[in-house]
Amino acid sequence: MAYEIREMDTSEYGVLSDFLYEAIFQRDDNNRLPRSVIQEPALRIYIEDFGNKKDDRCLCAVTDNRIVGAVWTRIIKGYGSLDDNTPEFAISLYPEYRGKGIGMALMKKMLEYLEQEGYEKASLAVQKDNYALGMYQKAGFTIVDENEEEYIMRIVLKE
Repeated sequence: MAYEIREMDTSEYGVLSDFLYEAIFQRDDNNRLPRSVIQEPALRIYIEDFGNKKDDRCLCAVTDNRIVGAVWTRIIKGYGSLDDNTPEFAISLYPEYRGKGIGMALMKKMLEYLEQEGYEKASLAVQKDNYALGMYQKAGFTIVDENEEEYIMRIVLKE
């Protein structure tokens, strides 16, 4: 499958609400959480006023002129927050585009970008039974903390 990874244009930031919803690990496809869940404050901070903070970054994957995936980072007090200098990852693809290497390509491109921008590390949170855990580990993230449901992961970009 041919796809392009590029910076998301500010005029396209509206689709981040779709990708935030798709980023939520749904254990049962037949009993999905309602889309309104992204309005909860703990989730809304991942996209609210995106692009207005100096550390907001977003890349997207495009195929056939359609955005099919996104990876974005911002420094927030989110589920995977480490400190006030570490961008936290959010990434997702529409279901029919998963398992094709697009997610890993998005991760690598964002990691390259963050390193070039001088960030020392990046973080994320992932549910312990989420299939994406393996991708994050393959990308170089390691578990630095955990709670009952999630691992907090970090990747060091500069020693």
